[in-house]
Amino acid sequence: MNSQVVNTLLAALLLGGPRLLAQPHDVMGSKDHPLISRYPGSVIARYLEKEYDEFNLPVGPMTKPHKVDKIQRLEGKVTRLYYEGPRGRSGLEVYRNYEGALRRAGFQNVFTCEREACGEGGSFRFGSDRDDRWYLPFNPRHTTARLSRPEGEVYVNLHVEENANLPMVWLDLIEMKAMAAGLVTVNAAALAGDIARTGHAAVYGIYFDTGKAEVKPESEPELKEIAGLLQQDANLRLHVVGHTDSVGDLPMNMDLSRKRANAVVQALTSRHGIAAARLRGDGVGPLAPVASNDSEEGRAKNRRVELVKQ
Repeated sequence: MNSQVVNTLLAALLLGGPRLLAQPHDVMGSKDHPLISRYPGSVIARYLEKEYDEFNLPVGPMTKPHKVDKIQRLEGKVTRLYYEGPRGRSGLEVYRNYEGALRRAGFQNVFTCEREACGEGGSFRFGSDRDDRWYLPFNPRHTTARLSRPEGEVYVNLHVEENANLPMVWLDLIEMKAMAAGLVTVNAAALAGDIARTGHAAVYGIYFDTGKAEVKPESEPELKEIAGLLQQDANLRLHVVGHTDSVGDLPMNMDLSRKRANAVVQALTSRHGIAAARLRGDGVGPLAPVASNDSEEGRAKNRRVELVKQ
């Protein structure tokens, strides 16, 4: 190989090599959501997809550091994307493109803010996986929006900032759907054993929509087992106690847990013939956790109904 060819190859490596090595790529296993494309030139730096999870949708500004004024709790399929946009494009330009795309697709605005109107900034856990941060010095712009469709509603949580000439896009999509229920059951004998040993038994197979107190149909297997427990022991009387996690304010969770407990009592008396005098419904909200509310696993354990012997 002559010196001219060597020098040509060396020049190519010096000029083109670092650029190729530094060329950003999407994180492994990531992909755009089929409903919303990326801004051209952006790369996916973080990605998460869960078939069923919870999400705290902000519907108000961050009025205090690390505290969003109002949230709407959602459950369904959650896709979380963090894009780093192309340098040289402003966060405003990127945001306006997403904003227009959502509008053209038929999304209805739920909450929007820009810059100071977004609040004081700080970290907040929107999903179950990590804390996200709003930085006021980075000119935040935020939109939450909803799309109604026959297969279920879709919510979008869009947050755009700009730092050192780099647009940063947080894009979350929550597709509302029912959880696959009935995968874990407990029988009357197990409930009786727990009550005999500890005076109470936790039941996790009773389902409610987020923020609602109507017992869902897929709860019927658990209700039958509770009714069977009461039918086996005619002298047994129970407190039916609702428990929630700590997401949301305390008065709301206390009221919700009480309403859910009373809904279980109503279902047992009206559908299964249990005498109302044998049951008493009450709620303690998040005040008796069995695990930390700092993780989704812990919050799932805390959302339950307990049967307590009177």
